Amino acid sequence: MSKPRLNLSRLKNRVIAIDGPAGSGKSTTARLLAARLGYSYLDTGAMYRALTHFALSKGVSPGDASKLQALAEHLTIEFKTEQSVNHVFINGEEVTDAIRTPEVTAHVSEVSAHKGVRQAMVAKQKEIGKKGAIVAEGRDTTTVVFPDADLKVYMDASIKQRAQRRMIDLARMGLSTTLEAQMAEIKRRDDFDSGRKHSPLTRAKDSITIDTTSMTIEEQVDRIITLLKDVLK
Repeated sequence: MSKPRLNLSRLKNRVIAIDGPAGSGKSTTARLLAARLGYSYLDTGAMYRALTHFALSKGVSPGDASKLQALAEHLTIEFKTEQSVNHVFINGEEVTDAIRTPEVTAHVSEVSAHKGVRQAMVAKQKEIGKKGAIVAEGRDTTTVVFPDADLKVYMDASIKQRAQRRMIDLARMGLSTTLEAQMAEIKRRDDFDSGRKHSPLTRAKDSITIDTTSMTIEEQVDRIITLLKDVLK
């Protein structure tokens, strides 16, 4: 039996921001949380993945900051949630699976590190957030995109657990890999995202950390709802 959706209709412009490294569970948790609350779901990471996929398909180098910024400023990225699946569209074309390939994963950190790219994307994300009633997740949503969010959460998990989750995601796409390869890839992305000059992955001082290593997705969602209730007392 599904859990009843919380009645938060009396609340306006509430924003829940969730940050964390790859594989921490934030994307699935944020999507299910939004559904439980009746909020919109904003996957900021998918936006950078969409840009990366589009750039690679057009032959634009992940290191070409000016061309990437121009693409980011003019690209139309849309989300549509159907049957608990967050579908991603670029200029009207669905790219839900295409943005999760190993090729995109290998280059998305470099693409998203460019200052102009982040400025363009953050502007789009802030505009979406003006509508309120939103659950946003990514790597700088609590520190840069929505620093005044009503609730800030930082999700984390052990590298091994995060790598295992990534392997499951890839298996669903018919792609095989190894635990060692995914642990190395996640470590590389952690180092890059935390060390980049513009909008690095950091924990906001007023965010609440949740270690999801031994938690189910439902437990993660329930935990954040409990935190939200405490904030709104």
